[in-house]
Amino acid sequence: MNDLCADIGYKSINHAGEQLCGDHVDIVERDDGSTVIVLADGLGSGVKASILSTLTSKIISTMMSEGLSVEDCVSTIAATLPVCSVRGVAYSTFTIIHLIGNETVELIQYDNPMVIFIRDDKVTDYPTTETNIGGKKIYRTRMRLKENDLFVAMSDGCPHAGLGSAYNFGWQRDDIAAFMETVSVAGYTAKVLSTMLVDECNKLYGGEPGDDATACVVRIRRREPMNILFGPPANADDCNRMMSLFFSKEGKHIICGGTTSSIAANWLHKPVTVQLNYDLASGVPPTATIEGVDLVTEGVVTMSKVLTYATDYLSENKEYTNWGYKHDGASEICRLLFEEATDINFYVGRAMNPAHQNPDLPINFNIKMNIVKELSECLKEMGKRVKVSYF
Repeated sequence: MNDLCADIGYKSINHAGEQLCGDHVDIVERDDGSTVIVLADGLGSGVKASILSTLTSKIISTMMSEGLSVEDCVSTIAATLPVCSVRGVAYSTFTIIHLIGNETVELIQYDNPMVIFIRDDKVTDYPTTETNIGGKKIYRTRMRLKENDLFVAMSDGCPHAGLGSAYNFGWQRDDIAAFMETVSVAGYTAKVLSTMLVDECNKLYGGEPGDDATACVVRIRRREPMNILFGPPANADDCNRMMSLFFSKEGKHIICGGTTSSIAANWLHKPVTVQLNYDLASGVPPTATIEGVDLVTEGVVTMSKVLTYATDYLSENKEYTNWGYKHDGASEICRLLFEEATDINFYVGRAMNPAHQNPDLPINFNIKMNIVKELSECLKEMGKRVKVSYF
């Protein structure tokens, strides 16, 4: 096992007029370190397509994660899914990205646009072996992984974008590959890259997609630990132990809260310097600096904003243009947690803040604990390893 990990992100847009997406992405992680990612595209659009793609992705990801063969998966799908009375076929196309120990990748592709592979910032060809399973032409690939390898899987709604308007034959795969090659060098997360691709497709459709369009991006990167200190301990005698554990951890260190930063500054024997040139319009309190600490921010208000951004990141990711470029405390925490971190350690103090006991203020102890809980869940959903320690 190496110290590589997979950053996985995806986004979909629905066929115009449909409430359900006919594409579905399923991700299953196993205890042995392998991950199965399935992007399925159901026949047609709407409810029927959504059911077909969901069943297909669930069946394949579950069976493959249990070690069953692709042949078993395809035959099970053929026997399970109903036949379309109009077209006489019943299946959903699919792309499987099977990561084995973050050392090897196996690509299994059926009738979706071929996966785009970018290595060393260049679109790169990869070998494929064609096999026939139950009358279906399956392309298989197996290769070793390297740091910064990038895989882009998509449904056919992406290359169909702009068909008959911006492009005579749609936004061809080679054009999409060139687009992804250009934006990938900036170091964006998989979620942001998939968002950029699907948003571009939506523009080419003129905001009225003629098909469901989904992009799933997998980026191979090294593990990056991150540590967050949030609130003083309930027992003042635990301050030294809490600080010792926090600062002994590898990776960057973020401190949230005025009292917490004062305790850390005393422990480090360094002053706290408040940054006065901050954006009042952001609604986020100013940051501070302590020598030896990567970021120092206010507590509950700032972390509430981070939670809001995290929730949006997992859905539409519309707020990226806010937190992706601004320099307030919440935005800087978001960039560190969402884009840089892979393993996040929370050190959460349970002390009651007297300033939060005012009934006229919308802040209390329970809100603080709920922020930690909900943010941890969001980060886990992003694929981060999260550990929370309470003091």
